[in-house]
Amino acid sequence: MAVLPPIHRPSVAIRDLMAFMRQRSREQVIGAMLAVLVTIIIVILFLVDPQINTAPPQQVIYVEQWPANRTDDQIKADQKKDQAERDAALKERQRQFQKLENQLGIE
Repeated sequence: MAVLPPIHRPSVAIRDLMAFMRQRSREQVIGAMLAVLVTIIIVILFLVDPQINTAPPQQVIYVEQWPANRTDDQIKADQKKDQAERDAALKERQRQFQKLENQLGIE
């Protein structure tokens, strides 16, 4: 006496399923199809989800090192130079937005 049923080809299993479904009412067939569809959607989401936004990209942080014996004048000069670079970048960004505003006709 076998514990498991005999192994058949997939086409035989599909024909058996179709014969079984033909004996069911229309509502039962629609319900079964919806249950299978929802299950397939859930499985697809579980397969797709791990590939989306799994880890943040590597972030490079640059650090400046200065000698410990810098004078206050050197520090202030560096700060003025850095502030001038930030101001220039800000003005360039404003110019780019102004150009975009003119192109789009925004007032």
